[in-house]
Amino acid sequence: MTERGEMATMAQVASFARTTTRFGDVIVTSPHPLLLLVARPESALLFAPAAVWDHGRDLLRPFVSRFAEGTALLVLVGRSRAPGGEAGLAQALEMGLASVLPEDPTETDVVLAGVRAFELLDVKVRAAATDLRASRYDYELDELIYIARAMTTERDVHKLLHLILEKSRFITGADAGSIYVVEGDESAPMLRFKLTQNDSLTFDSREFVMPMSTRSIAGSAATNKKPVNLADVYDLPPGSPFGFDKSFDRKIGYRTKSMLVVPLISQRDECIGVIQLINKKRDPRQKLETRADVDARVIPFDERSEELLGMVAAQAGASLEMAMLYDEIRKLFEGFVAASVEAIESRDPTTSGHSRRVADLTLGLAKTVDKESFGPYKDASFTREDLREIEYASLLHDFGKIGVREKVLVKAKKLYDERLELIRGRFDFVARSIEADVLTRKLHALERGAPTSVLDGLDGELVERRAELDARLDSVLGANEPTVLSAGDFARIEALARETYVDLRGDVQTLLTPDEVLALSIKRGSLTSEEYDEIRSHVSHTFKFLSQIPWGKAFRRVPMIAGAHHERLNGTGYPNGWRAEAIPVQSKMMSVSDIYDALTASDRPYKKAMPVERALDILGYEVRDGHLDGELVRIFKEARIWEMKRESVRVLA
Repeated sequence: MTERGEMATMAQVASFARTTTRFGDVIVTSPHPLLLLVARPESALLFAPAAVWDHGRDLLRPFVSRFAEGTALLVLVGRSRAPGGEAGLAQALEMGLASVLPEDPTETDVVLAGVRAFELLDVKVRAAATDLRASRYDYELDELIYIARAMTTERDVHKLLHLILEKSRFITGADAGSIYVVEGDESAPMLRFKLTQNDSLTFDSREFVMPMSTRSIAGSAATNKKPVNLADVYDLPPGSPFGFDKSFDRKIGYRTKSMLVVPLISQRDECIGVIQLINKKRDPRQKLETRADVDARVIPFDERSEELLGMVAAQAGASLEMAMLYDEIRKLFEGFVAASVEAIESRDPTTSGHSRRVADLTLGLAKTVDKESFGPYKDASFTREDLREIEYASLLHDFGKIGVREKVLVKAKKLYDERLELIRGRFDFVARSIEADVLTRKLHALERGAPTSVLDGLDGELVERRAELDARLDSVLGANEPTVLSAGDFARIEALARETYVDLRGDVQTLLTPDEVLALSIKRGSLTSEEYDEIRSHVSHTFKFLSQIPWGKAFRRVPMIAGAHHERLNGTGYPNGWRAEAIPVQSKMMSVSDIYDALTASDRPYKKAMPVERALDILGYEVRDGHLDGELVRIFKEARIWEMKRESVRVLA
């Protein structure tokens, strides 16, 4: 067939295509005299003479991509006469050949080939759409699984709320959104606005509270525990119980249009929050900067969006409930810790604030150690949970003092107050006895008519003996101070222990009892060895008491860390005599903080507050004596941990 004959044949095919109604609503065009395009909105047929396939395939090049996509098919008119025609035909089939018509096709040939080709295209389009939906569902399923995992592992309520809103917007293509949580009791529940997110605008927002009622869109979703889906909040459906406040849009220069609000339901079927999504976009990557952008790019939230958000909300409700429960437990723990610290310090007001200061110092040291890039602690790392564990242990490191007798705990002098009063009473009795003895003798002298010199001598004796007795009492009072006892002081106490007097029953008694002599003979401080052992026992009590608390896996080491803060690297510490390798690093850090605060704390009855530099020198001596970790003391000094702002190091709220 000549080219002119081929053109005539294609004109005849075009005529058949234009007149038939079997192809539906099509547009017939001739992109080339030898080509005929019969197009529907989503598919097309290209009719071409076989000669085009044999010798003019360049004419088909503009349509190759559509053939490959499956949105267009090729219909050849006449059989190929090129060498190896069968092989060429197979290639044409791979490209998108639907059928081959006779060289002089009838209308029936054209219509039949076209109908079958369009049916094949429809099948391909539906299959592609099905594949696309399947791929989309697979993608959405993967996202839902990821979101569920992320929500399940997040325990911080504030971070979880951000995560819930972010993923809800992502899965639905929402431009903006807000999240509320339910507060208050059942009689007067409230909705607290927690946070908002917006891809198109940046603005400041603050938390606020509003009644949970059907008068607001969020309140309606929360009260009825059902989603609210609105195509345009400026054009609410008739009879809607709620309204929309446009003032916020005017304030920030935004236009809220479509909105999807879904309640967060707990496992106890209680509404605990609300997700409010705003402005679903055709293309989530685009911003809504003008009113025209909103009109052109915002669409209503469809059923699939509502379904997806419902799935996210179901997981979010469970995760939020768990996080809130976790937060309640955390606050319960913190309340217990705070109450315990208050109970400890109420028994010994002179050390008030010590536990909190030790915790702050230890946290500051831990955070500094975490940043070390060289030395023995370059690999040390403390997570937020580790720091919380350190804070709990530090706050409760003296918890065991609750098991120490209060009079031992607050003993400021070597003698207890009541014991000192007994001694004073004893000395007063002896003074009265001396006075009675001298007065009796003076009376007898007067009866004998003794001269004035004798009477004056008795008066002098009374003054001298009273002065000696007062000097002895002063020795007792001096020895009672918690200072280092000199050899002379000790000798005077021993001498007093041998002095006697006669009581009212006529029995001979010593001025000082053996227990009083023992207490007054303490060479340093105010505690006897037995009392010191009792004070030291607070560490064992700490470990014992804290071990009975179900700390859970995250904080299981709290008892051991708190109970080891008096262990020393050389094994001379207590209660276990552990050496360096057995002592947790957290306890080593706490030991540094504990000693530093004990030295620099405000004046106490038994000691003066020590200057910082002097306290640092003593920490150095403790390192030299094998008590403290030298590297930790170095870091403590160089970072000047005591100058850190307390709020910057604390983990607990």
